[in-house]
Amino acid sequence: MVYPHIVTAADPLKSTIRLDELFAVLTEQGAGAAALVNSKLYGVLPFWDACKKAGIHGVLGLSVPVDFDGAALPVVLYAQNNTGYQMLLKLSSALSTRDVDAIPQKWLAAYQEGLVCVIPDHAEWVLTDRSEALGILSRLFGEGLFASIERPGGMVQETEQTFIEYCSSFGLKFMASHECRYVKPQDAFAYEVARSIGEGFKLSDPERRKPEHSMAFVPTQTQLSEWFSDHPEWLEQSRKLLMDCRVTIPLNRQLLPRFPVKEGSDKSDVIRELCLKGLEQRIGKLEPSYLDRLDYELGIISKMGYIDYFLIVSDFMAYARNRGILTGPGRGSSAGSLVAFAMRITDVDPLAHGLLFERFLNPERVTLPDIDIDFADHRRHEVVEYVAKKYGALQTAQIITFGTLSAKAVARDTARVFGFEAEELEKISKLIPSRPGITLRAALRESKALEDWIVGNETRERWFKTALKLEGLPRNSSIHAAGVILSPGPLVDYVPIEKGHDDIFITQWPMQELEAIGLLKMDFLGLRNLTILENMAHMLKRDRNLPIDYRSLPLDDKGTYSLLAKGDTAGIFQLESPGMRRALMLIKPSAFGDIVAVNALYRPGPMEFIPLYARRKHGEEAVAYIHPVLEPILSETYGVIVYQEQIMKIAADMAGFSLGEADLLRRAVSKKNRQILDEERQHFVGGATAKGYTAKESGDVYDLIVRFADYGFPKSHAVAYSMISYQLAYMKAHYPVQFYAALLSNSQGNNEKTAQFMREMKERRIPLAAPCIARSRYGFSSEERQVRIGLSAVKGVPGTAVKAILEARKEGPFQNLFNIAERISAVHFTRKALEPLIKAGALDVLGKDRAVLLASLDSAIKHAELVKPNEDPGLFDDMGSSFMKPKYTKADPMPDGLKLDFEKEALGFYLSTHPVEREKEQRNKAYTALNELPKKKDRERVEVLGLVEDVRRIRTKKGDAMAFATLQDETGVASVTLFPKEYAQYNEILDKDALLEIQGTAETRQGKTTIICKTIL
Repeated sequence: MVYPHIVTAADPLKSTIRLDELFAVLTEQGAGAAALVNSKLYGVLPFWDACKKAGIHGVLGLSVPVDFDGAALPVVLYAQNNTGYQMLLKLSSALSTRDVDAIPQKWLAAYQEGLVCVIPDHAEWVLTDRSEALGILSRLFGEGLFASIERPGGMVQETEQTFIEYCSSFGLKFMASHECRYVKPQDAFAYEVARSIGEGFKLSDPERRKPEHSMAFVPTQTQLSEWFSDHPEWLEQSRKLLMDCRVTIPLNRQLLPRFPVKEGSDKSDVIRELCLKGLEQRIGKLEPSYLDRLDYELGIISKMGYIDYFLIVSDFMAYARNRGILTGPGRGSSAGSLVAFAMRITDVDPLAHGLLFERFLNPERVTLPDIDIDFADHRRHEVVEYVAKKYGALQTAQIITFGTLSAKAVARDTARVFGFEAEELEKISKLIPSRPGITLRAALRESKALEDWIVGNETRERWFKTALKLEGLPRNSSIHAAGVILSPGPLVDYVPIEKGHDDIFITQWPMQELEAIGLLKMDFLGLRNLTILENMAHMLKRDRNLPIDYRSLPLDDKGTYSLLAKGDTAGIFQLESPGMRRALMLIKPSAFGDIVAVNALYRPGPMEFIPLYARRKHGEEAVAYIHPVLEPILSETYGVIVYQEQIMKIAADMAGFSLGEADLLRRAVSKKNRQILDEERQHFVGGATAKGYTAKESGDVYDLIVRFADYGFPKSHAVAYSMISYQLAYMKAHYPVQFYAALLSNSQGNNEKTAQFMREMKERRIPLAAPCIARSRYGFSSEERQVRIGLSAVKGVPGTAVKAILEARKEGPFQNLFNIAERISAVHFTRKALEPLIKAGALDVLGKDRAVLLASLDSAIKHAELVKPNEDPGLFDDMGSSFMKPKYTKADPMPDGLKLDFEKEALGFYLSTHPVEREKEQRNKAYTALNELPKKKDRERVEVLGLVEDVRRIRTKKGDAMAFATLQDETGVASVTLFPKEYAQYNEILDKDALLEIQGTAETRQGKTTIICKTIL
């Protein structure tokens, strides 16, 4: 029993076959062989792996169109041996990277070695005379050319006899085949829906190509035998052809790229020289401990064959530095390597921070090194392009990822294909939670409303059952956000590729499969916080001619620790959440190690040890160790095991483990497998008793390790990322103007963050200047002791218009509105671009009232259309167009109230004066500021004045109406709860933008303070 043509769901929306379901059926049928025949080489390794596990002979095929004088005719190519497999890699890659719809004959001629070619009995082969095409294939493949006959469901096709006669005239051998695109007959409809999703059609669309038949399921042995009962030799030919295909896919090789060095150079000498030079530059005269560690690491790197890898990473890091691209201090376990520090791959000195190399590269567990690098996110692509240029486009690729049909996506996609109306699609979106990992079944269990909406409606029931069938299938491919592959030779020798962006190819296989064959993946990650730091450094240099080197900031700065101890961490990487702020205020960091510890502890599980850490740090509780051997290892964290490296050191110091063995112990113990735990206990206790410890002491310490194995965090990663936290905190403490300008620029579009930073600026008395066409930059910028709003922060103004204004401004200041119109042309001078700028106050610098500018806008637009209709040099450019300049239109000055409303509309916030602030002055009454609410005692009476931002009305379980309102004043926002009694009384005045004076009590729950409304005046 063989299956010559299985299309799996790895070919997005061309099949619904999942491997687990498929192999359950193949095993049950006693299949001897199965061939994967997708339209690209997607899903090869998982299929191969599943075949091995099931004891089924795996065969690799590829379904491709071949170009015969403009006619694209389908063939199926099978790899007969490893050479054939290499040819499939090249053909699939060629078809996916070039702008062709079918394989030219010359490509097929160049890549036919080791391949068997099968002509399927598709209508295209018999609609017209294809003798020439058959003749070409006969000459190319000879004995390796076959014709396949399909009889789906036992149905003999009308063209079968013609096809047989036609192929017989060329002496072709026949085989039986059957295209499988879903597992069971009842899956035919779900497959049809999947295809329609992929092609963008509704089921009712007359343009939609319908499947030729509904029998593309996986047949049983009995069914196939019945369908071909008159030609059992065809079935035998299929079996023979598949069993003759013998391919082995080499796995777990070390396909490491090579770094170019001068001829005759020894790479061991090159890397050692680089390391010594780097260390001397970074730390001066080398202590013996550094030289010993360096030699030890270089020995392991050399033995494992990873020298080239380190040289490659060091090279592109040097490129980034030379180009002024900010790189991260390190991430993950690579920060534990002195070689990485010496080569400026990381900025973490592992000896100074007690980090272990074996946590990164374990000589007792050979795995590919994993150096992930963070770059300022807006410049990451420059480094990827450099690597592609240096090592060649054919050896560099980004990595494919497959998006799957998540619960909400599959529900909506299926509903669209069913022809559901827009309201129904909206309803589906509301009924299925957006929570990551939610499934349709879970959504149905959780939501009675969803169940009620489906049950009893035949169409919706069918829709839901179909969506369930398709949930989780691959939907589309995209590019991995960070991964880059470098290969030692042309990529197509190892992996199929396809077209990507910016002339960089993408692999057809995702990350796990690339790693399985031994290709090296490097992560080039874009980190927003590095962009923010880079932006701050640029501003400091520009404003105060003050260069800043983040790598040389003192790690003992009092101002920075004072800021952290107060929990003043809005905008600071990793330390922003309310819980993290509470932890910082509890611990009160006074040294860099405290930041590292709080970053490692602030996770579910170890979080419970934060109060203990704080009490011990402040001397409120004695530090206790279950054995004195632990003290030197755990004293830095006051007796709490926080880091994985501490577990490794305990095993090494107490039980005599090598650090490599200690890393294996750490990995094994964290898996919590009972058998492994018992084996490792014997190993640990045996080692410790041999060193003179008692069995009880050893057992107690082992139990401690087991308890903390899940909690342990890699210290190397915590140290590296804490450096970014520290750098941002340092900037906030010492250069707040540049700090807020960079943060506001980065938070554009996030109203909550913007409001938070602006409130903090107000508290620090840092002025926020209005946007200005003479002084503003694209984003927010620092300007002496104030922050200036960028032109791009004005809502509705196209980015192209902002760029045109900034470009024109380089030639000198703008004289008036009409001068702007002439200089940026009618292309950019439009009402859409200029009206919001006037309303935001960006043109106040021209000395005219905003009402006059708005009134004059139409004549300025006409002026632009006449003088400079497009961006080409204008007819009147040389004359300065002075003789035809229009005059401003007269208008009454804009009232302050309207001015404020326009600012709010154009910027999203009140800039001049907040209306609540003005109202408070007029009422001359003391109110509680909304940002002061968290400091109030629980149930303390408060009286506030604010504008209503939002009202959410709900019903209680008893059916009574109540509401939650969001209130805003000049200091911040707060939530107000109106229970049914108060709601009934005040519902009429709960309108958006209503100014309300509310009396009530402050109530704090789960760290959030709410006002419980009693009266509204």
